[in-house]
Amino acid sequence: MHDESRRIEERVQRLHDQRIKTAVYAATVPFEVEAWQAPGEPVPFEEAAAASYEPFTMGTPWGPPWGTTWFRMRGQVPADWAGKRVEAVIDLGFTGDWPGNQAEALVHLTDGTPLKAVNPLNQYVAIANPAKGGESVDYLVEAASNPDILADNFSKTTPLGDKLTAGDKPLYTFRAADIAVLDEEVWHLDLDVQVLRELMLELGEHDPRRHEIAHALDRAMDLLDLDDVSGSAAAVRQALKPALSRPAHASAHTISGVGHAHIDSAWLWPIRETKRKTSRTFSNVTSLADEYDDFIFACSQAQQYEWVRDNYPKVWARIQESVKNGQWAPVGGMWVESDGNLPGGEAVARQFVHGKRFFMDHFGIETKGVWLPDSFGYNAAYPQIAKLAGNEWFLTQKISWNQTNKFPHHTFWWEGIDGTRIFTHFPPVDTYNARFSGEEMSRAVRNYSEKGGASRSLAPFGWGDGGGGPTREIMERARRLADLEGSAKVVVEHPDEFFAKAREEYPDAPVWVGELYLELHRATYTSQARTKQGNRRSEHLLREAELWATTAALHAPGYSYPHEKLDRLWKTVLLHQFHDILPGSSIAWVHREAEAEYARVARELHALTAEAVAALGTGETRVFNAGPYDRAEVVRTADGAPVYVEVPASGSAPLADTAPPQPVTVDGRVLDNGLVRVEVAEDGTLSSVRDLRAGREVLAEPGNLLRLHTDLPNYWDAWDIDKHYKNRYTDLLDASSVTVVEQDPLLGAIRVERSFGKGSTITQTISVRAGSPRIDIETDIDWHETEKILKAAFPVDIRAPHSSAEIQFGHIQRPTHTNTSWESARFEVSGHRWVHLAEPGYGVAVINDSTYGHDVSRTVREDGGTTTTVRLSLVRAPRIPDPEADQGRHRFTYALLPGATIEDAVAEGYSLNLPLRVADAAGAPEPVVSAEGEGVTMEAVKLADDASGDVVVRLYESRGGRATGTLRTGFPLAGAQITDLLERPLEDAEITDGAVALTLRPFQILTLRLRRG
Repeated sequence: MHDESRRIEERVQRLHDQRIKTAVYAATVPFEVEAWQAPGEPVPFEEAAAASYEPFTMGTPWGPPWGTTWFRMRGQVPADWAGKRVEAVIDLGFTGDWPGNQAEALVHLTDGTPLKAVNPLNQYVAIANPAKGGESVDYLVEAASNPDILADNFSKTTPLGDKLTAGDKPLYTFRAADIAVLDEEVWHLDLDVQVLRELMLELGEHDPRRHEIAHALDRAMDLLDLDDVSGSAAAVRQALKPALSRPAHASAHTISGVGHAHIDSAWLWPIRETKRKTSRTFSNVTSLADEYDDFIFACSQAQQYEWVRDNYPKVWARIQESVKNGQWAPVGGMWVESDGNLPGGEAVARQFVHGKRFFMDHFGIETKGVWLPDSFGYNAAYPQIAKLAGNEWFLTQKISWNQTNKFPHHTFWWEGIDGTRIFTHFPPVDTYNARFSGEEMSRAVRNYSEKGGASRSLAPFGWGDGGGGPTREIMERARRLADLEGSAKVVVEHPDEFFAKAREEYPDAPVWVGELYLELHRATYTSQARTKQGNRRSEHLLREAELWATTAALHAPGYSYPHEKLDRLWKTVLLHQFHDILPGSSIAWVHREAEAEYARVARELHALTAEAVAALGTGETRVFNAGPYDRAEVVRTADGAPVYVEVPASGSAPLADTAPPQPVTVDGRVLDNGLVRVEVAEDGTLSSVRDLRAGREVLAEPGNLLRLHTDLPNYWDAWDIDKHYKNRYTDLLDASSVTVVEQDPLLGAIRVERSFGKGSTITQTISVRAGSPRIDIETDIDWHETEKILKAAFPVDIRAPHSSAEIQFGHIQRPTHTNTSWESARFEVSGHRWVHLAEPGYGVAVINDSTYGHDVSRTVREDGGTTTTVRLSLVRAPRIPDPEADQGRHRFTYALLPGATIEDAVAEGYSLNLPLRVADAAGAPEPVVSAEGEGVTMEAVKLADDASGDVVVRLYESRGGRATGTLRTGFPLAGAQITDLLERPLEDAEITDGAVALTLRPFQILTLRLRRG
């Protein structure tokens, strides 16, 4: 037989694209259209319905950036269309085929009922099936003219990312608004041909099935009447039926499809637009559920449900009905799909607490799995946190984006730092926006790493990132691929069902230990530094507010614990931990609003804390320590004078001047407190840091070296830092002044000022305090650079085989060498409050109050010694998607802690992030709780969420070893229970002599619920 493959393939493509697809709608009549441009921000339906509309002609430009135009569309179904399937078809002037980053609209009935959204890949709204003929159609359409921030494939900066800079030039040209007859036979033929053609092209050239499909398509095309596609469609479909009916091989891979619509809670659009996106997408989904009984949709992010509940009650009612029918599956159990690295441990716990409670309260469903397809890597504490929240499985897709190494598993057990394991799956289809194309089906099978051990994977299907969701075309593809020779089999089912089957099939799946590090998007640890600082500060202010509110609730008559306010503030912080807000990868509008929200949160939390402290009465000035460790520290009085105080953990002490172990001396540029001696060079670097206790020099080279690197990644500017950034840099060694600014027995400080680049300045105050080996570097930057990254280096004379960086509820060790490609790929990593370097017998920590990104490297000197260098990433200057990212003022502190153990790093990390609070109060109420035992660290103290008055304490083991100890209470203890994160009892805790006995394994998280006597 002669090879006719090329002719057939080209013939099928042309006939499909130019004849069949264009005949899907058999007849059309235009709507009469009027328009009203809403002024400013979006308005409620009632206001739009009452507005005055003007006639609007197709082909007219509309829609200023971020604007809202309401269209009234009126028409009538022709009488001779009776019995046909009639739809409205609306083309707002869509550009490209991505629904999420351009014009979108929600179609309403005139009574305000939302019907369905329209976007580039979902332009229809059902009118009648079958039509009676003569029906009147009257719609109000809320159209959003969102700009295409991704234009030019992220190669150019754009002012469109903020309504303040976007201008008012119309972005779109309205193409069509029609009432149309859907020719169902042609529509189904279109899908038959698509599925077979795509399958054919993915099969091997020597696969008989490929050629069988080709000739079946060729013969079928002979039956297509080009002058009457509609009339010949049934015969063509009949000819294709045998090719579509051949069953899949018994050993064919099974893909569990679940409908999905990834909606970034903010990204290339602001939060206010996400609220509308949820209504559009969820309207589409509930409409699709009405059409397809076998449809199942998985949806995470409780915050988005709440938006719909509060703003679109009719859509909310449809969601509730779909949940009851089993077609809508709440998943994930988190408030939002947060970043996987940057939120603190307690914040990750609260993501689950608030998310799971929402689903239980509103649907009676406890979600079983973690659904995080798009976050940029996942910390190694996740397995334990997830399991303590009642989860059984974990899903992500993002690790397939690795730049260097292919992750070796798709189905596996993920083991965290404490030893907890959770069953985990990465969809080998390598997308969370699947549409069941032939290429996707082939890729899923080809990629699947578990061949021979397991035979099934999951595919979230539907358009996403900016929403849109599944379409009827994708559902039809799934039906055709349910049992088709040459393809994987598709079954649409709940993700819980997939995970149950996968675990049963593959109980001895391989184990991956430690973090799931994404070898990409490493700059998200640093971009938009003010957003990150706002998050860090909010997390610690929430801790303070809960602790002192609990103290006041127990000790101050008449004080009422502010449950509702704290709940609301936590949810605001959790929302802004979304994986495109906190990482700094959103448009300018998003980060401008985030900074304002963090400022508001700070004001409210300071007020709540002040109210709680004031409730304890007035009489003397006291110092309050919200940290988990006793502290002896220098604080300032109201007039700025330094005072040395000793304050117990989670308690208070009078503001009384206690004598420090040894005073601070300042001699020229040398600061000495008897524990450390610091020499500041003329260029402003630290020329020497001598640990006087250990009798050794800490630095191998000048420390606090500020290095400015060129930082232009290959792609994804705000997201990525590529390895070549290291090759071009300038060391900032030209200090304009080095001045002693504080010379007190309790405090010595030297200020270093620099200017550089495009008018940027840095002022750093290097300070040493009495009684502490910690060297603080308060930093004030006025930043005006572009496409640069600023790092601060501390090269220490330590041969450290690994670095230890704090993560959620513990720390992780990473090799300092680059023996393998996996280690080499970790050239930029994340950590929380501290990084620790050590050799046997000696260690050093670098502490920070708002920095996450850092790198650690090691080199051997000519003298045989080893220099291990930690460099904090302080600030970046990407221009896409926010051209002004990070510009302006930044104020933060980092510190060097010589002679530090892990315990010291933990304690000082808390101290730097939880400054002692000076306030007026009466008496000295006992700490609500106090923990005794090395490694036992309290993370949260609060009242129980159910308003029972029980006290909830969350602790963890922070050293990485076993810990024993006791928890004592400042109130009569009537009982204690160990609970999960949602404060549900697991078992009774042991009480001995009125205290709770504690036994913790390495990095174990323990939540205790304490009943008051």
